[in-house]
Amino acid sequence: MGGADVVPGVSGGTIAFITGIYEELLDSINAINLESLRLLIRFKLKEFWETVNGNFLLTLFSGILISLFSLAKLISFLIEFYPIQLWSFFLGLILISAVLVLKKIKKWSGGVVFTVIAGSIIAYLLTASAPKETGDGLVTIFFSGMIAITAMILPGISGSYILLILGKYEMMVNAIKDLRIVILIVFALGCVAGLVTFSRIISWVLKKYHNLTVGLLAGFMVGSLNRIWPWKEVLQYRINSQGDQVPVFDRSILPNQYLQITGQDPHFLQALLFICMGIFFVVLFERIANWTSHKS
Repeated sequence: MGGADVVPGVSGGTIAFITGIYEELLDSINAINLESLRLLIRFKLKEFWETVNGNFLLTLFSGILISLFSLAKLISFLIEFYPIQLWSFFLGLILISAVLVLKKIKKWSGGVVFTVIAGSIIAYLLTASAPKETGDGLVTIFFSGMIAITAMILPGISGSYILLILGKYEMMVNAIKDLRIVILIVFALGCVAGLVTFSRIISWVLKKYHNLTVGLLAGFMVGSLNRIWPWKEVLQYRINSQGDQVPVFDRSILPNQYLQITGQDPHFLQALLFICMGIFFVVLFERIANWTSHKS
């Protein structure tokens, strides 16, 4: 999940969904409430730990944090030097994920079809949005954390891309690299506030309207494919903090158009290989998750 959240276009929630831990994640977060906090205040640590499913949360968020700090530089390197291969891998990953999520719909109806279409349109519009200029104050950073974490736990909508739209992606990547403690703490507080609030909403909706919600989440995945399409024409650049020109807004094009417009090799066969690798890894993850759940 941490590795996915670093990439602008891939959602950590997608990874949680396809590995079968999504609902457990929501339930564990929802268990952090006034009742469990009273146990903590009274130093009933064992009861508190069991109530919030502490082993699960500690393992999960430790993995996310380790990935965020260890993969930030690697992902930046791959995006700069091997973008087509990287995006192709994630394209295969999200594509098969959407198929597997759709299989979780227990009963199809007109309403479910509508939510799939609506989710696709919403995600497409979000991923096609041009970045906005926002302030760099701590209040803005706090609310950016709230909004980003909300997207991160939704399959198909990338929290990193939301940060890119808000103009905060580079700031947060640099804050992680440079250990800018104040910015990281304020952003983390915003994440906690958004996570505790939104997880309750989506958990309730998922249990009350399972098929409609799963259809919406699958739609988010389908709509997000536009963002991770490997071949792009850059429409807008900006100057980053190092003085380098970097792309900030682009559109999806076909491989042959990519060659004509950019003059660069579209690496079509390599892209197909990495798409297949993404599909393979998701299927492998699902098989392991199913095997683990049956074993337990």
